[in-house]
Amino acid sequence: MATRFNLTEQELHNAAASGNDDANLGYDDKIPILKRRAAAAAKSSSADGAGADRDESSTTATDGASDPSNTATSSSSAPTAKDPICVIVVGMAGSGKTTLMAQLQKSLSLKAREAAGTGDHDDATTDADSKSATTDTSSAATTTTTAPPPRAGYAINLDPAAKYIPFSSSIDIRDTVDYLEVMRQHKLGPNGAILTCLNLFATKFDQVMGILEKRAFGGGTGDDGDGEEASGDEKPKEDEDTASNNTATSNPSLDYILIDTPGQIEAFTWSASGSIVTSALATTFPTILAFVIDTPRCAASVHTFMSNMLYACSMLYRAKLPMVVVLNKTDVVGCEFVKEWMEDYESFQEALDDASSSGNGYSDEMAGGSGYYSSLTRSLSLVLDEFYNHLHKVGVSAATGEGVDKFWEVVQTAAAEYEEGYLVDLRNRVEEQKAKEMAKKRVGARRLVRDLKEDGKL
Repeated sequence: MATRFNLTEQELHNAAASGNDDANLGYDDKIPILKRRAAAAAKSSSADGAGADRDESSTTATDGASDPSNTATSSSSAPTAKDPICVIVVGMAGSGKTTLMAQLQKSLSLKAREAAGTGDHDDATTDADSKSATTDTSSAATTTTTAPPPRAGYAINLDPAAKYIPFSSSIDIRDTVDYLEVMRQHKLGPNGAILTCLNLFATKFDQVMGILEKRAFGGGTGDDGDGEEASGDEKPKEDEDTASNNTATSNPSLDYILIDTPGQIEAFTWSASGSIVTSALATTFPTILAFVIDTPRCAASVHTFMSNMLYACSMLYRAKLPMVVVLNKTDVVGCEFVKEWMEDYESFQEALDDASSSGNGYSDEMAGGSGYYSSLTRSLSLVLDEFYNHLHKVGVSAATGEGVDKFWEVVQTAAAEYEEGYLVDLRNRVEEQKAKEMAKKRVGARRLVRDLKEDGKL
């Protein structure tokens, strides 16, 4: 018999026994990167099935008829666009994050098309005679064919207190939120104003994600309304900085998304807005953290090095994203000693003993010795020894650009770790949430069946 809920008795018992699986099919659709991966997997499987059917049919067909079918199969199984890698640049104040951002943007050759145009013009104007012109043209042709293709990047500035940034930001928080006005209206200090600006910007970060998805996939998964509803300051900024690059290339997809964060690292890493921004990026694109360290300061004090490592450990624990430790300012001090400290426990202990004996200009308690700080540093170094094995490290000079190419290689390795670590964990969390929702539905259905039986209506 049917109940007053228009459900039959058999349907109620089925719901109490197994739950409603159809209600849980929409979880993957809420996470963009899982949605894209599922769509790509479905497309490739369907293409493989169609290819197998065509191969079977081609065995009985003539050779002339089999050729167009093969071309149609290859076109249907073409790979989808590669996901851009999002690099969130974080670090202590004064470590050189913004300067590194400028160097990374420069290395990505965002204006490679303009440079190629001026290069051709220079070759034409330096012709002395027809023979030299032919030689220059042939050499220019060989260089263009052997040179690697330019990599496209997209820069975002999230530091509202910066007066000047040495790179061209496609999206800038300063165009949306006025840092000084926030201080004045809310009567806040510098750090409180930065945190408030990030919170205000995070309320509209869905529009930023819409712009990024459109720019990365050509309007694939981004909502058309988000991009057009973006603030009047953000949208023109996007058009001015990147529209010329978009129209100048046949493939508008991105390779990298660079995020510059405030110098007050706590305002981003330990705030709700920082978690919102990081989670939104990590669930949409392969995302890594680039933790910038001031190498000369680590050389001056082993305790500064240990403080940086503890902060890196806390950020890794909180974000659960792959991390690249960027040892900056190698043009001042080399980074080999830091790598040795991270790879060899005994070498760090020797450096700590040397600091204890020399003092390095610090008090005996801070420099080492047998005091509390020395014992704490030795214990922490032993605890972090295993933590170092899961870090990617690279030496870079943001001033000269030395080591930037190696940085991009390490980023690719960290992105592969994202696929094997964070993305797998994300899928597991989705499955866990599905199981919890199904369990809740089963409990609710069982309670309904019990109540209806007690009332004599079932």
